[in-house]
Amino acid sequence: MRNLTILLPARNEVEGLGVVVDMIPTSQLEEMGWNYRIIVVDGYSTDGTAKVAQDLGIKVYGQRDGLGKGMGLRQAFSYYLESNDDALVMLDPDGTYDPRDIPNLLAKMDGGDYDVVIGSRLRGQMDDGAMGRINYIGNHILTWAAVALYRNFVSDLCTGFWAFKRQSIAAMQLNSISFEIEAEMYAACSHNKMRIGEVPIRYHNRIGTAKLGSIHDGVRIFRKLFVRRFFRRPLN
Repeated sequence: MRNLTILLPARNEVEGLGVVVDMIPTSQLEEMGWNYRIIVVDGYSTDGTAKVAQDLGIKVYGQRDGLGKGMGLRQAFSYYLESNDDALVMLDPDGTYDPRDIPNLLAKMDGGDYDVVIGSRLRGQMDDGAMGRINYIGNHILTWAAVALYRNFVSDLCTGFWAFKRQSIAAMQLNSISFEIEAEMYAACSHNKMRIGEVPIRYHNRIGTAKLGSIHDGVRIFRKLFVRRFFRRPLN
């Protein structure tokens, strides 16, 4: 049996967290030879998210040094590397990503000997209204820009559903603070010549209030892509 960390980055996700945890396909993962543990990195939630996670028996790490998804994920990756786990899957606990797709990402990673596998929303099945029109167009533009800059194919740059082998996390150097973190992970993987695979996933309507903006976050993501194209290591 191999050991898997399922990482749920959360900020005020009290409505969706339990739903997502209940949907994790425990039996299927065990049949594939995976033991798993769940960790939550909590970004200063004020709605009781951390307590719900603890009541579910989940290890909770409180985010330090400021708000932002990128800050939380970088801290969570550090916690992960202190373990002996073989792989990590991350997805948002807001109900948009379907945990029943986790086995597909892991199977792709094993079957094709990929270092990293993403879940592609843009090639999968989306519920009506799950992604607004502006975000849909913006995701395509940012994805095209990423492929043009790095010459490394990906169909959904901004997805929050990723699977990593241990050595992939160890090799990434990141300094993102907010929602540009996925773009920087892609940039770091490209610079390190990692093999990136992808599988189509289901994408559902969000449970709770959305946090991602549109134009401001899109500009921030593009800036990160552009800067990291010319600097293999992040600039502080």
